[in-house]
Amino acid sequence: MIEHLLWVTSLAETEAIAAQLAEQMPREQPAVLLLYGDLGSGKTAFVQALGNALGITEPITSPTFALIQEYPDGCIPLYHVDLYRLEPEQVPALHLELYWQGGEILPGVVAIEWAERLTALPPEFLKVELSVMGDRRCLCFSSGAPRWHHLHLTPPDPANGGP
Repeated sequence: MIEHLLWVTSLAETEAIAAQLAEQMPREQPAVLLLYGDLGSGKTAFVQALGNALGITEPITSPTFALIQEYPDGCIPLYHVDLYRLEPEQVPALHLELYWQGGEILPGVVAIEWAERLTALPPEFLKVELSVMGDRRCLCFSSGAPRWHHLHLTPPDPANGGP
């Protein structure tokens, strides 16, 4: 089991952590990120920063109404899913497993906001919990999957804008 608990005070620090994660992202197989956090905790901002770090140049928007936004043009495709408007029993109709099983969809990063609405979890995932405490945000990364044991994230240094 790996766990990283990082505190940030700015969007630039969140972007620096997302960039570290992007550098360590597996390239040959799908990578699933399950994002948890209250409304306004920074889930979409984190996915936007991750997409930018993956080289995606088009604007990354919240898929609250579209449910899934696909960004195939980075160094790894990004599939951004938002389950906020769905009840758990509606989620299986999206067939999200196609994104991490491989085959007809190009392997990439599958970032799922409001992951607590999933009725079945993918076999391997990185859990990303975001919370707000005063003027700081806490980002907690955890996984029991061996593929994530190599993950090493460090707190950003606000003095130079990075880790």
